[in-house]
Amino acid sequence: MHFVRCLLLALFLVPPVFAAPDLMSQISRKIRDGKRDEAMAMLDKAIVDEPKEAKWLLARGRLNSTMDQPEKAVADFNGVLNIETNNARAFHERGWAHFKLGQFNQSIADFDRFLKILPEQEPQHWQRGIAYYYAREYERGRKQFELHQTVNPHDVENAVWHYLCLARAQGVEKAKASLIPIEGDPRVPMKQIHALFAGKAKPEEVLAAAKDRSDLFYAHLYLGLYYEVRGEKTKAREHIDKAATEFHMNHQMGDVARVHAALFKKGQ
Repeated sequence: MHFVRCLLLALFLVPPVFAAPDLMSQISRKIRDGKRDEAMAMLDKAIVDEPKEAKWLLARGRLNSTMDQPEKAVADFNGVLNIETNNARAFHERGWAHFKLGQFNQSIADFDRFLKILPEQEPQHWQRGIAYYYAREYERGRKQFELHQTVNPHDVENAVWHYLCLARAQGVEKAKASLIPIEGDPRVPMKQIHALFAGKAKPEEVLAAAKDRSDLFYAHLYLGLYYEVRGEKTKAREHIDKAATEFHMNHQMGDVARVHAALFKKGQ
């Protein structure tokens, strides 16, 4: 989503205020420099040295998640919550790790726990909306995306996920009639994607607008979702697979593409 750079999703490289400044800043620097294995070794040692300090487990869980080790990430976040039972960050991060594992109900449960602790964050929480979609909780997903629209009104992706929830629950024509109008999303090819779901553009126009790797990732992801909701599974799988492999991106929407591709492989 457009606000993938929001505070909740940019916490990893920001040392928590309670962290030991020297060591945590060294670890953060290693990660910024691409030396994630060295950062992991430092975190492993910190956990051995201070096993009751939740901050090290939290940091290692985030690093495991970015290294596509969601099972290990879940274990680390479990460890955090054994020490600090109301650690909101751990619930949020574990919720996304569960999503990456295709455990959508567990993901929603963790997001709910996060929002119970920080209810003011509910309008921001588009991740729960996507988890609702994959859990086939389409009405709840629709409501989440409508709520998110109040704080992120220029995001084409939010309008599309709202459309997808409606299309699943009430059909494509109802979804098209209720497509949220969006202006001001500067990203390529979001203008063409919105027009596609509105019935005012063709799939080839989306691809023609995409220029770089990131553009092509989003083009293929949303073309895949567009075809799937219309029952064109072969085309849907082709585009989702491209988003998940050839044009894969290391961020949360990249995770969505990989999860979706895995569901196709399972025949779901």
